[in-house]
Amino acid sequence: MAGFFREAARRIFAQELKDSNLTSRDESDQYAPQYVLTPTGAKVNRVFLVGTLIEKEDIGTDSEYWRGRVSDPTGSFLVYAGQYQPEAAQFLSDCELPAFVAVVGKTSTYTTDDGNVLTSIRPESIQQVDELTRNLWVLDTAKQTLERIEAVEAGEDQNSKLAKEHYSTDIGHYRSMVKKALESLKERE
Repeated sequence: MAGFFREAARRIFAQELKDSNLTSRDESDQYAPQYVLTPTGAKVNRVFLVGTLIEKEDIGTDSEYWRGRVSDPTGSFLVYAGQYQPEAAQFLSDCELPAFVAVVGKTSTYTTDDGNVLTSIRPESIQQVDELTRNLWVLDTAKQTLERIEAVEAGEDQNSKLAKEHYSTDIGHYRSMVKKALESLKERE
């Protein structure tokens, strides 16, 4: 039996995740993970996000099913937790708003009737963190995003080339996104 392999969780800003609509999966393997390719060339199955939990709501009908909105300096993303993510659902149920949170989870996509792809997160874990942790995440995510932007510009690897081809990636837009995120740290000083 092959050893268990867990995908690395990638750091992605909310705006880039929201802009992502290219998914792939090995159709010959029913257990193969689904990936989302972002405009800066990140091939994502799991993400690590830190931001402010600004909304939460139990949207379940028969049982608890929680939706939370987490905001980072570039936008917000949705997390959904229910019976298959009991610790995350319990956290959302108990957490006081607003709160800095760290989320590790899998990307989930949904295609609407009009063809739009919506991306959300199914949290494997969610926990409260402090402002310093959030600020360090912004710095690390900015650095990694800039590295991916440079790779797209250079066409360094297959993911970068595919992202540039599919999204016609506007490098300036994503550089501005990173700048906005970094400037948000100065505003807090």
